[in-house]
Amino acid sequence: MNLATLLLPAEVFNHFELTQIKEFPERIELYLDELSLPPQGNYTYVSKGFTPYSIIQDYPLRGRAVYLHIRRRKWLEKESSRIFSCSFDITHEGTHLSKEFAAFLKELDRLQQLEHKNNR
Repeated sequence: MNLATLLLPAEVFNHFELTQIKEFPERIELYLDELSLPPQGNYTYVSKGFTPYSIIQDYPLRGRAVYLHIRRRKWLEKESSRIFSCSFDITHEGTHLSKEFAAFLKELDRLQQLEHKNNR
């Protein structure tokens, strides 16, 4: 088992592969590219490169911020000449945080508010 599979949201590895890790004193950056799995359907699809990176913040690791740099594939639907990218449900709505990290922060805030209320 790859250590990254233990650290990253499970849904990431259904659609992406880890291509690079960059370490800095204050952060870790993980680069992920969408796998070359054509969309399902009755059409012929051809990969036409990648979108620019989207950056998602995930759980800190060893006191350093963790950022996921994710590139989605651009697909050409040959029959219509339409180019599109698939959407993935990885971030919490309205944020650049992973769903798991956002849920953790919400629960932490709820617990802190409860503790503050009990200390009054």
